[in-house]
Amino acid sequence: MTLGPIEVIVIGFPGNQFNGGIIPELEQLVESDTISIVDGLLVMKTADGAVEFFEFDQDGGDPDAARLAALFDRLDSLISDEDVNELAADLAPDSSAAILVFEHTWAKKLAGAVEGSGGFVVAREYIPESIVEAAMAAAQNS
Repeated sequence: MTLGPIEVIVIGFPGNQFNGGIIPELEQLVESDTISIVDGLLVMKTADGAVEFFEFDQDGGDPDAARLAALFDRLDSLISDEDVNELAADLAPDSSAAILVFEHTWAKKLAGAVEGSGGFVVAREYIPESIVEAAMAAAQNS
């Protein structure tokens, strides 16, 4: 089975205020087969810095968490407890984060074509947004 690239994204919410505002866009991305959400957790950091986390479908009946959980195409266990603690290390106290693992399903056909042609990916790099913005600003100023 050909897989698209897998990525982890951490989306922070100050004041532990995950409100589901990201869900419509995630629904559109899943429905258009741009991404598949394969794992995810909600992480909360208390005011004293303690980290708590749970699966979205275990969020005690929160409708936003349940709606997000319904989008998951589970591969499960891609994020370990150690991963969660590392990803939550930079999270400010009294805030929360959605940790989402998704597959770039848009890339499956390209990956299949690469394999079918006898090719292989030599390297793949993620360029942080801040570097792209700085390069674009430099280009505009030159």
